[in-house]
Amino acid sequence: MSISTVYESPCGPLTLISNGAALTDLQFESPRYAYAPAPAGHDAILDAARRQLDQYFAGKLRAFDLPLAPKGTEFQQRVWQALLTIPYGVTRSYGQQAAAIGSPQASRAVGLANGRNPISIVIPCHRVIGANGSLTGYGGGMACKQLLLELEQGGSLIR
Repeated sequence: MSISTVYESPCGPLTLISNGAALTDLQFESPRYAYAPAPAGHDAILDAARRQLDQYFAGKLRAFDLPLAPKGTEFQQRVWQALLTIPYGVTRSYGQQAAAIGSPQASRAVGLANGRNPISIVIPCHRVIGANGSLTGYGGGMACKQLLLELEQGGSLIR
């Protein structure tokens, strides 16, 4: 059974959902895609996610250490796994991400899979930008994407 909690972040409220064994969702207040709601509650996964998000937004955590169970197609899973390899503070283009999964012509499909990422921030789709260096769409909004990228360049969003 899944349970959820709301985490107040610098990007607005985030809904965290756990299945008891792993984090399955981290959704912004106005998600692009529907996700299965879960009753409010607490467990070790949600508590760890909250602690790590606190550290991340304070600029003290560079890599999350949480069990993850995002739901998606085989292709989406490959894209999300590749996102986890982008180092903190580094950006990649959609083309680079397509090449990283062995499908160099699939940059548009990679973009669509990024848009379906159910565990944003932890699975860092905000680190993917346009080939020309421009910021592109983000489920949490462009202001949030900019905040996250600035945070990873040495800032802190929690004072």
